[in-house]
Amino acid sequence: MTVEVNAPRVGVVMGSRSDFETMQGALELLQQLDIPYEVRVLSAHRTPHLLATYAQRAERLNLSCIIAGAGGAAHLPGMLAAFTRVPVLGVPVQSKALSGVDSLHSIVQMPAGVPVATFAIGQAGAKNAALFAAALLATTDAKIREKLDAFREKQTQAVLDDPFFEGHPQAGGM
Repeated sequence: MTVEVNAPRVGVVMGSRSDFETMQGALELLQQLDIPYEVRVLSAHRTPHLLATYAQRAERLNLSCIIAGAGGAAHLPGMLAAFTRVPVLGVPVQSKALSGVDSLHSIVQMPAGVPVATFAIGQAGAKNAALFAAALLATTDAKIREKLDAFREKQTQAVLDDPFFEGHPQAGGM
């Protein structure tokens, strides 16, 4: 099977357009790391047949993983995982009613046999899911590995360059 050079490697799915604000950080990181991705809005409750079709085609498209952000009952990541062998990375979207704790519990408490890797609630979780996807791809892709290493080095250097780091009483001796 020949894979298109710019074919998506990661699927990014959200339960509704209102989840975009949370998921935007994941998209920005994937773009920064030059990881081709595709974005879809799918609802486990309002478009279950479309969700099943997407999940079933994910493997044929050679997606390495699917990042799925969902709020409220948050069935989206688990339903995707039920329909595909492609790893699903669940991002609980912060909700107004229960601040995303309901979403977190829904995603993290999957029954044995239907795994979903689960990340933090909100934007931090979306960004970490993208970085996890990059780490997953970096095991077999040298270009992504180099980009991820550079990202991590830059992140470390930003802390070291902080003017309050050097000489801060709690920083300790180096």
